[in-house]
Amino acid sequence: MPTESDKIELREHELREIAGYAADCARRALSIFEQSLPTDTRPRDAIDAADAFAGGGRRTGALRQSAWAAYRAAQEAATPAAVDAAQAASHAAAAAYLHPRASAHQVKHILGAAAHAARAEELAAAEDRSVTAGALAWARQHAPTAVTAVLGRLPAAPPGGGRVGEFIRDLDAALRA
Repeated sequence: MPTESDKIELREHELREIAGYAADCARRALSIFEQSLPTDTRPRDAIDAADAFAGGGRRTGALRQSAWAAYRAAQEAATPAAVDAAQAASHAAAAAYLHPRASAHQVKHILGAAAHAARAEELAAAEDRSVTAGALAWARQHAPTAVTAVLGRLPAAPPGGGRVGEFIRDLDAALRA
């Protein structure tokens, strides 16, 4: 198992696949945010920016700024579900900035969008665990090869992080199995 100080190999096509996956995951919860703040496009813009990178676009300052803008949208959201939906979008755009370092924190960058989207769906469904199970199953089934390959180069997901952290650890363990 790699240590925190180890560098890992991280190919551009893997970053693009991870960002595309994160965008797909975040998009599942986007309507939850948009129902709360229909005129706020920051989360949608972050998902679109992640998609553009995944499709061959450049990793620019605008992409990073879209991640921060979605993060700020999360801070302004009116409901807990909308907060997590915007955070999923923020994680999607930020996935393009995964570091080639064997840090457990990097697992959050890979799976953060999926975990926040699942939490948003869970909260929107009044904590219905069957909704959560479905969201996490979808995230497992749609993870591209790059997600599992890069996770295999990293330490396991770190402890903590509340319910979202639990989802990250569950997804991490399932995708490594």
